Amino acid sequence: MSGSEEDIEELRKQKLEQLKEQQQGGGQNEEARQAQQEQAEAQKSAVLRQNLTDGARQRLNSVKMSKPEFGEQVEQQVFALARSGRLGDKIDEDQMRELLQELKPDKKSFDIKRR
Repeated sequence: MSGSEEDIEELRKQKLEQLKEQQQGGGQNEEARQAQQEQAEAQKSAVLRQNLTDGARQRLNSVKMSKPEFGEQVEQQVFALARSGRLGDKIDEDQMRELLQELKPDKKSFDIKRR
């Protein structure tokens, strides 16, 4: 091998080592991120359990089964209300029904205007 080929081979080895280190470090970051996400999810579940009656929780779970994104949005809303202290009593099934009605996205309507 000539000098430039040896240099290229050395650079290639260094780059490979850097990639291995990044992947190992990335795995630890991923584990930490996942653990943090699980902890946040557990905290949210505990707050929801404290602030929702059984009927309201069942209704919310039913919504999450059929529309996961919407159910998650409602959970976030209830969680935010609970953390800010704006919830007085537990939310019962009727209040959950009203909350779902308020947060339900409007159906898209198409108005066709002819010129």
